[in-house]
Amino acid sequence: METLTLSQIIKKLSSKPIPLFSLNELGGFLMAANRQTLYKRIQRLNNNKILQRLIKGKYHLVLKEVDDFTMANFLYQPSYISMQSALSFHSIMTGFSYQITSISVKKTRTFEINDKEYLYSKISPKLFWGWEKKENFLIAKPEKALLDYIYFATKGLAGLDWEEIDTTRLDKKLLLKWAKMYGNIVIREIKKHT
Repeated sequence: METLTLSQIIKKLSSKPIPLFSLNELGGFLMAANRQTLYKRIQRLNNNKILQRLIKGKYHLVLKEVDDFTMANFLYQPSYISMQSALSFHSIMTGFSYQITSISVKKTRTFEINDKEYLYSKISPKLFWGWEKKENFLIAKPEKALLDYIYFATKGLAGLDWEEIDTTRLDKKLLLKWAKMYGNIVIREIKKHT
């Protein structure tokens, strides 16, 4: 690396609070004059097991840990954690899914990284709301996570087991109010099970 030593690069990359980088961010950190130089520097960092390529244009500084939810938000944007993952996080659903489930307005995608599966389900932009920021990630509020889960279950795209859902901690009025945005089939499910 012509302008920076390996230790200087590591120190620079480590200064970012979240160790996840887009290609453009790396260009700034690595002071690359052009794309070819940038790719060579990234490849050298990858070969030295300092950077890990996650998906096209997205990288992780291996020397620093990152939680699964932060990783999920970073991989595919815009997105928020929802359905099983969010319900588990909010202690509404017993058990935890192997997948990290998220909602996006972009097409449905799945990525497997470090033996973890990240699933993104596409939803209409008019239903892309109801999340909050926790730590370094966006996650659906409990009521929204359940509504998203029911919505995809009624379409046959998710398997919902009501035995695993504890609705006692949910705001029932808010749940019914928000359910109206999803339509009658979701409203019927809510009324039947809460």
